[in-house]
Amino acid sequence: MLKFIARHIVKFVLLMLAVSAVVFILVSLSPIDPVQANVGQAAYVSMSEAKRAQLASYWGVDTPLWERYANWLAAFVQGDMGTSLRFNAPVSEVVAVRFLNSFALMAVAWAVSGVLGFALGVIAGVFKGRWPDRVVKGYCFVLASTPTFWLGLVALMVFSVWLGWFPLGFSVPIGMSAADVTLADAVHHMALPALVLSVVGVANIALHTREKLVDILESDYMRFARARGLSTWAAVRRHGLRNLALPALTLQFASISEIFGGSVLVEQVFSYPGLGQAAITAGLGGDAALLAGIAVASAALVFGGNLAANILYGVIDPRMRKETRHA
Repeated sequence: MLKFIARHIVKFVLLMLAVSAVVFILVSLSPIDPVQANVGQAAYVSMSEAKRAQLASYWGVDTPLWERYANWLAAFVQGDMGTSLRFNAPVSEVVAVRFLNSFALMAVAWAVSGVLGFALGVIAGVFKGRWPDRVVKGYCFVLASTPTFWLGLVALMVFSVWLGWFPLGFSVPIGMSAADVTLADAVHHMALPALVLSVVGVANIALHTREKLVDILESDYMRFARARGLSTWAAVRRHGLRNLALPALTLQFASISEIFGGSVLVEQVFSYPGLGQAAITAGLGGDAALLAGIAVASAALVFGGNLAANILYGVIDPRMRKETRHA
């Protein structure tokens, strides 16, 4: 167990270093001028050269890449993620506030997509070749090729503009103070973006579960179970679900990165103040410190999901525990 923990800690540290370094390199190679992007074109044109040089020094435009990264890394090791020049606040505060919103949105979408995808995959596998199977596959193929932002715009237009069931955007009602916002208000604003995000994430899990169940139903032990008088549903419930759980769990935890990528677009469409929207703001403004902080937080989230999957493997399949001990 100690070797297992140490190995994953080393992997985590190397991943954080790689992610942060890539972010700083990409920001440095970007053609966006942080000063011009954040003060505005009109203000930049009317600004004196001395003021431009002062702002460029403040933004660190003239500082070499390796020096900026070394300074950021030294501060990060000490618990200081730097200051977001775009939001004029510590990066840790911006990430913390935005992370809570994104985490709630992604957690709901992740859970709904996993449960719905697994259930649809089981139904399609049991009714292979019949109309429930064709309906599920058609649904998955259509949504797998549908852009997330387009589906979000359609959902916004139908359920918010035409029907008026959900608000047009944001995480809380406009003009309401934070102290007056209730849990019902937050859930009401989160429901539609979470639904859009979960609907898109169903396809992979449903199709993979269907194919796996089809193989299981054609196996010898399932034929023997049905020969003993068990119905198809009873055989699946007693002998099939346990074999389906491991690959479905693998896909579910691997989909965390896809859920996060989709949340970036969904948050933009619904003006939802999460990490995705903050990442776009930081990227367009050349805010390297904030972008690095968001990248590290999202990489840690994905890494934690994969680590949780590795731990749960042993709970579901005892053979995985034996292989881990021998390794």
